[in-house]
Amino acid sequence: MSRLDVEYDITRDIRNTPIVREIDRARQRELWRSGAVGVCLVAVLLFSAWQHFELLRHGYEIEQMEQARARELELNRHLRLEIETLRAPQRIEQIATEELHLVAPTPAEAQVIERIAPAPPPDRSMVASRGQRP
Repeated sequence: MSRLDVEYDITRDIRNTPIVREIDRARQRELWRSGAVGVCLVAVLLFSAWQHFELLRHGYEIEQMEQARARELELNRHLRLEIETLRAPQRIEQIATEELHLVAPTPAEAQVIERIAPAPPPDRSMVASRGQRP
């Protein structure tokens, strides 16, 4: 074998255009089936991960809401205490006498206004109706 024979074998042009590949139907079905199973597994995995992360997110939100509720309860307790302090009769009297320069009335200046409670309404059988006479 000479050098020309080797070179001829390497550079020989082989035409493959008339060759047509035959599609293997069984292998094609197996490929589609494998792809469908893979897609289903990926979908299940993504759904599971989504549920897990949503659960974590909701857990964090609940924790934040509990902290906010605790802060609001503490603020509410503080404000109720402040309201009770501001409503104290001793404090009101002190402000009236010291800051507003008011004086307590003497018994001669004081006028007591009595509240009269209205009489209970009469029974239904006692009420006369206005209307046409029989």
